Amino acid sequence: MSIRDLFKKNKPNKNITITREQHDVPEGIMTKCPECNHVMLTKDLQKNQKVCPNCHYHHKLNAKERIDDFLDEGTFHSLDDHLQTVNPLNFPGYVEKVKSDIKKTGLNEAVLTGVGELEEKQVVVAVMDSFFRMGSMGSVVGEKITRAIEKATELGVPFIIFTASGGARMQEGVISLMQMAKTSVALERHGAKGNLFISIMTHPTTGGVSASFASLGDINLAEPQALIGFAGRRVIEQTVREKLPNDFQTSEFLLAHGQLDAVVNRHDLRKTVSTIVKLHVKEAI
Repeated sequence: MSIRDLFKKNKPNKNITITREQHDVPEGIMTKCPECNHVMLTKDLQKNQKVCPNCHYHHKLNAKERIDDFLDEGTFHSLDDHLQTVNPLNFPGYVEKVKSDIKKTGLNEAVLTGVGELEEKQVVVAVMDSFFRMGSMGSVVGEKITRAIEKATELGVPFIIFTASGGARMQEGVISLMQMAKTSVALERHGAKGNLFISIMTHPTTGGVSASFASLGDINLAEPQALIGFAGRRVIEQTVREKLPNDFQTSEFLLAHGQLDAVVNRHDLRKTVSTIVKLHVKEAI
């Protein structure tokens, strides 16, 4: 063998094929931040409460992840898991879509409600899940939230809600819209008894949800950069015939205009809410 032969490039073996599975990184192992394009291990993102370590973008949490992050471990007991949506308007394909989301999320509807403890203080919580019909508010969502509020009133404990919703569920028409009034009445009764209501708005909180219970908290909080508003940006611009600011309908914009009490990073949320609860709840003598 000559010296020249040692430096010859090996020709590729045409009989060897590289499959897509061998070439690609297995799905789900890595996550790319939609805000700054930072790529990270999904497990590291989850350990960081789904907050991007590079730009602090808050990725969406599902309802069960939120409960695990927020309440004392092992204290949560869900309410009204038996309630399920029907199809009052016979909307084509609606039942099938709801059943698909039940299977995908493991929830009976777009909100998870229950009783738990926050740093040893009993609270009732409702957590909306944007992975179920985009967190839209239908009859069962409104009923579960109303019952959770009434449970908090009965126990004399704070009611805390995490909102994440695209608004009222159009497949249920006016039945969906009436949930705005029903939940608001329950909150009025809760407050009349001297009980605390904390609303925590996450991305996105829009439509009928933002126009009802989401905005009625004794304390209104939000996560950073959450989209919060009623009508869409383009609809408003076309109506008022003005160009809106780039940060319009963000948490920070609402805070600057007096619509929120604070914007709180997810890492600080549990401690912040716990402090508010302790300040408002009377200790038993």
